[in-house]
Amino acid sequence: MRINTRFPVAVHMLALIELNKTQPSTSELMALSVGTNPVVIRQLMSSLKRAGLIKTQNGVPGCHLAKPAAEITLREIYRVVQKKTDAPLFDFHANPNPNCPIGRNIREAMDAPLRDAQTAMEQTLETYTLKDVADNIARHL
Repeated sequence: MRINTRFPVAVHMLALIELNKTQPSTSELMALSVGTNPVVIRQLMSSLKRAGLIKTQNGVPGCHLAKPAAEITLREIYRVVQKKTDAPLFDFHANPNPNCPIGRNIREAMDAPLRDAQTAMEQTLETYTLKDVADNIARHL
């Protein structure tokens, strides 16, 4: 039971695009950097392109950011790559036992804390930009 990795992978990809000035930022290059299959990268690239975060050009390998990294918040990236636009950070297990007093009430008891955690996380992500991430990485290069 792990939280989805689509968001950190998308940030990784966009940071690579921002920082990579020596060669085209292709799905193959990103896959090597992320350590995943290029198909996974291309699926995320499709979402990022539809959202207006990256641009590609026919006949030209690679892609580039569609707007400055300072204008792309981490919350925006998070929202783009979620499978469902309303997907919560946490979800409930599918079949709590309705005959158990805990199982019968766990969803209601946890709804507010998990909703508040989601809100806090998204508010925090709104305060960081792709440029912040790229600058942090650049300090270590």
